[in-house]
Amino acid sequence: MKARRNKKQIPSFRKLLKTSKVKLENKLKNKQFKQQSTLKKYRKEQRKLRQAVKDAVSKRPIPLEDPKGKRPGKRIEREEEEEEEALPLDMMDEDDLQLMKDLGQRASFLTRDLSSSEPVHVKKRKREHVIEKYEKIPRALQTAPEKELIHLLPIKDKSGIIPQTREKPVIDSNQDEEDQEEVELEEEIIEDPVRELTLEEHLTERKKKLQEKKMHIAALASAILSDPESNIKKLKELRSMLMEQDPDVAVTVRKLVIVSLMELFKDITPSYKIRPLTEAEKSTKIRKETQKLREFEEGLVSQYKFYLENLEQMVKDWKQRKLKKSNVISLKAYKGLAEVAVKSLCELLVALPHFNFHNNIIVLIVPLMNDVSKLISEMCCEAVKKLFKQDKLGQASLGVIKVISGFVKGRNYEVRPEMLKTFLCLRIKEIEVKKDTEDINKPKKFMTFKEKRKTLSRMQRKWKKAEEKLERELREAEASESTEKKLKLHTETLNIVFVTYFRILKKAQRSPLLPAVLEGLAKFAHLINVEFFDDLLVVLHTLIESGDLSYQESLHCVQTAFHILSGQGDVLNIDPMKFYTHLYKTLFKLHAGATNEGVEIVLQCLDIMLTKRRKQVSQQRALAFIKRLCTLALHVLPNSSIGILAINRILMHTFPKTDLLLDNESQGSGVFLPELDEPEYCNAQNTALWELHALRRHYHPIVQRFAAHLMAGAPSEGSEALKPELSRRSATELFETYSMAAMTFNPPVESSNSKRKIRNVKSREVI
Repeated sequence: MKARRNKKQIPSFRKLLKTSKVKLENKLKNKQFKQQSTLKKYRKEQRKLRQAVKDAVSKRPIPLEDPKGKRPGKRIEREEEEEEEALPLDMMDEDDLQLMKDLGQRASFLTRDLSSSEPVHVKKRKREHVIEKYEKIPRALQTAPEKELIHLLPIKDKSGIIPQTREKPVIDSNQDEEDQEEVELEEEIIEDPVRELTLEEHLTERKKKLQEKKMHIAALASAILSDPESNIKKLKELRSMLMEQDPDVAVTVRKLVIVSLMELFKDITPSYKIRPLTEAEKSTKIRKETQKLREFEEGLVSQYKFYLENLEQMVKDWKQRKLKKSNVISLKAYKGLAEVAVKSLCELLVALPHFNFHNNIIVLIVPLMNDVSKLISEMCCEAVKKLFKQDKLGQASLGVIKVISGFVKGRNYEVRPEMLKTFLCLRIKEIEVKKDTEDINKPKKFMTFKEKRKTLSRMQRKWKKAEEKLERELREAEASESTEKKLKLHTETLNIVFVTYFRILKKAQRSPLLPAVLEGLAKFAHLINVEFFDDLLVVLHTLIESGDLSYQESLHCVQTAFHILSGQGDVLNIDPMKFYTHLYKTLFKLHAGATNEGVEIVLQCLDIMLTKRRKQVSQQRALAFIKRLCTLALHVLPNSSIGILAINRILMHTFPKTDLLLDNESQGSGVFLPELDEPEYCNAQNTALWELHALRRHYHPIVQRFAAHLMAGAPSEGSEALKPELSRRSATELFETYSMAAMTFNPPVESSNSKRKIRNVKSREVI
């Protein structure tokens, strides 16, 4: 016979899983039931034991039978409950149950042993008598207080479940009294008068405190620098030291913390702006590293914001001259704190133009540029100039220009000229020059798909595609910012600058801001729209003719006019003869005194008026200017003489026929009129440059060299030719190089090495 196959189906995995889950739940329930029953038995035994202890310790022995018979029902009910707990009633017969009730009504039932109160058919449990068990326990004195027990979770081992208890700690009243006495003693000690310190002891203690604070600041700063993401919370601890309350070291500690935090933010701040997270980004799950970075960024932004608010509050306290309630810092110390706060704001303005709250810093700094305190005003103006010089894109510069323009208009143009002089540091001119070169070398355009399909094969198209991809990547790596974005920002910046300048020219012509406006127009005139040229030239000529301008301001007007005409103004038919006449007439107002600084502007004007516009300049005009400049070189400082002679050298090369001024025998029609203010009609061709002979004997060696060079006809070769370090420099560079502002002689005077003869003097007798 064939073996009978087992037809029992193998249960599926899901069924097994379901079955095992039910088994586990049943096991857990059984385990919990066993623990509960064990705990109940243990509590019952403890209750009986305590009752027996109370009965044994009491002074008067109480019989087991209650003589008074009070409340028998309650006791019977309790015994019945115990019996019910020991054995359920549904497991007993009716006869046994009736017997138990009858025995419960008799007094002899109470006198029996506790162990014999069980039903007859129940097996006897191996349990000692309660009183015998109590007798075995060692006696304890009544004076010891009963210790309260705390029931803990039971443990289980091979023998079974073991309940766990712990004694409740008892508070010692004597210890509390001792602690109270110690506190009272400490209060009495504190109330004792503090010994007054001497000045030396006070200084020593202050030095010790200051050293401790410095070490604490250094430890926090080094911890933040070592791991900013993990120790970002220490920024808050360091910033809390800005509220130092110890009057001995409060001012110094606050200054140190301001500077330390400023340097920390410059070091740990990322090179991008941190934006707030959206709700969708907050709800998405991210990695631990990303979460850590987010927490760091949030902490950094919040602490940076609070730090800026603290600096702003320090400046406001100094401005309002209000003493704080704490009275920790005196009013005199407010100025020092404000200066350090402003310096930190200036550093952050320049160092973090890309980070959050940069516009808030600008709004704080710009009003301080017009502050009464010269130190703070210069500090803020220098910071803005530095920002303009290093701003390549123009975003930060545009923000500053907007705030300055609004501030100047709001103050009705009554501000310091230094505020407008900061506009001269804008990098718009350099960017526009770079833009022109980019227009000349336009980037290569990529071929369209149709062009490739017509001219190239399939393999060539594949190679061309790879080549274009590589070129795009290289172009993206080289271009830091979009040229179109730069041009847009610079155009908007220039519009605001010109609006500010034109408002001052129209409404505040006698304002002290006019020199700064004219200087700015001279620099950016080539960028002005052609439509404004006619009106602007009329305004400049009116200002010159009014006579209200100083010498330097009138020179700026001339410089602005020729900058306009040398740029886009070439297409206009404007005769600038009146500006030539004005410059020629006012040259003799320069001297070695206060107007010596105006020589630099004159050199710039002559370069743009004569050299760059040489095709529009006649020979008579060139001769007149050369003659007057040589005369001017006699009564100015050496650096001015060098610059003027350098301009004359350029003019002699530009206009070769002017060498007739070096010939004494040349004759022309008319007589030279040195006092006439019209360069075209002064007959300069009938004179000679006799001033060069006087300048050849000048005390400055460079002036002597230039004079001898011009007398020889300004040759480019030979013994009278200039050295390359002199010939290759412009007149303005030579003027700055040999400046006497530092009260030093350049080149330095050689020390004389004359040896003194030593004479032997015969000794004479003292009469």
